[in-house]
Amino acid sequence: METQLTTALDQLHHALEQLRDGSLQTRDFCQLARAQEVLLGALPERYQTVWLGLIDRMESSALFTEESCSFSQTELIDSLSIWLDKAQRLLEA
Repeated sequence: METQLTTALDQLHHALEQLRDGSLQTRDFCQLARAQEVLLGALPERYQTVWLGLIDRMESSALFTEESCSFSQTELIDSLSIWLDKAQRLLEA
C-alpha cells in the first residue's frame, strides 16, 4: 500500500481516538475527514458515499450537547473506525 494512503489511514485512526477522548473537536475531525481525497479516490465509490454520509451525521451530531437517539456520536465514531478498518484491509489486499 502506498505510503501516502498508509499515512492518511494512520492519521484518521489517531484523529478518531482524539475525538473519542475529547482532545479533538468534532468540527476539526470532520474537516480533516473531508480532506482525504487521495484516500477516498483509491477506494471504490461506495466507500466514499458511506464515509461522507457518516461525516455528515457526525457534523449533525455536534449540534447536540448530549447523545441523541438520532445522532449517537459514540456509535458514529465506532462506525467510522469500522469503515477505516475495512478500507485498510481492502487497500492491503
